[in-house]
Amino acid sequence: MIFGCAAVGFLAGCGRQGYVVTVDNICTADRDKTAVMAAAKNVLGRMGFDIEKFDPDSGYIRTRPLSGAQAFEFWRSDNIGSFNSTEANIQSIRRTAELNVGERQGQVCVACAVKAERFSMPQLDTGDGQTAVFSEANRTLQRTQFDTGQKKDMVWIALGRDKQLETKILREIKSKIKMQNGGATKGTQ
Repeated sequence: MIFGCAAVGFLAGCGRQGYVVTVDNICTADRDKTAVMAAAKNVLGRMGFDIEKFDPDSGYIRTRPLSGAQAFEFWRSDNIGSFNSTEANIQSIRRTAELNVGERQGQVCVACAVKAERFSMPQLDTGDGQTAVFSEANRTLQRTQFDTGQKKDMVWIALGRDKQLETKILREIKSKIKMQNGGATKGTQ
C-alpha cells in the first residue's frame, strides 16, 4: 500500500508539464531599456550562460549553447524540474536563450525563448560486431575518432522550447529589476 502511494506520487512528479506556471514576458514602467538589458545580461551570466550577441540598439540578447547541468553540479540552475534534470544526466542536452527587450505603451518588456537540443551520435563499430566507445586509448587519455560518414551523422536534435527555464529567467530578471528599484516595481506583470 505504501509502495503504491509512493510510486503514484513519484510518477505524478516526473511528468514533463507538472504544475508549472509559465510566464510569456515581463513588463516594467520603472526602468529604461538599457537598465533592463543590463539586468537581463547579469541574470543570464549568473545562470552560467555566455553571451554570444548583445545588441542594445535592437534590444536583442542571444547566448551560446549551455550544456545541461549534471546531478553533481548542484550550484547550477538551468535544469528546471525532475524531468529536465534526469534527461540532462542521461543525454547530452544544451540550451540557447534569446531575449527581446522592447518598449511598448510606456513600458519596457522582455520576452524570452529558450531552445533545447539533444545530441545524437552515430554508433561506433569495431568490425567484430561490438560497439566501441573509445577507438584509441593509452593509460592517461582515451579518444574517440570518427570517419567522415560518422561525423556527418552527428547532429543536435531540436527538442522545442524549454518553457520552464524561460519562466525562471524572466522571474529572475523581474527580481533583479525590483531589487535595483529598491524593492518596489510598479507596472510589472
